[in-house]
Amino acid sequence: RVRRYGAHGTSHQYVSRRGAALAGLDLANSKIITCHLGNGSSITAVKDGKCVDTSMGFTPLEGMIMGTRCGNIDANIVPYIMKKEGLTPDQMTDVMNKKSGFLGLSGKSSDLRDLNQLASDGDQRAKIALKKLTFDTIKNVGGYIAEMNGVDLIVFTAGIGENNARLRRHICDNLSFMGVKIDVEANENAKGETIISAPDSTVKVALIPTNEELVIARDTMHIVSEMEN
Repeated sequence: RVRRYGAHGTSHQYVSRRGAALAGLDLANSKIITCHLGNGSSITAVKDGKCVDTSMGFTPLEGMIMGTRCGNIDANIVPYIMKKEGLTPDQMTDVMNKKSGFLGLSGKSSDLRDLNQLASDGDQRAKIALKKLTFDTIKNVGGYIAEMNGVDLIVFTAGIGENNARLRRHICDNLSFMGVKIDVEANENAKGETIISAPDSTVKVALIPTNEELVIARDTMHIVSEMEN
């Protein structure tokens, strides 16, 4: 069935709940944007405890640029490249899922740590890949702020979201017009569950390490308990 399935649901559920608790917010009466940024990335708008929109769609290919996935592109690019390069549908799918994204733009690596080093050394293609990630994140977060008519909390999680202080700062600096203000020291030294926004920020920003296994375990226990009853 063709529908918008999204992905990383257990991660977004966990960090939105933990983030609300950490920030002292009532989950059932809050507007939260969760940024799961890793080799695969997705952003979700959570309003009153429920997902109302997410960047991934029918497959995890839709949405932001990722390690090897292209993210959103003009649909007509697909048949254009297939005809030009003589690719089969399976080969084109492989290109979009495994040879695009950071790897495709940089031509060297799908690992953001490598791209940071390459960019520091002056590699222009690596710089473009990093700018694209920042742009995609800001675009999605900004769109969800408009969709929910505001935001109370922005949460960063997953490999890139948890470990790249520079990216978090760039994203938050670009949202300063919304009253988002990062605590530079807290952001640079962030480890584990922590608030990284400044005390006078009108929007709280948190770093929450995800725990998808715990969500799956709890959901499984709930299902088994209902079956037994």
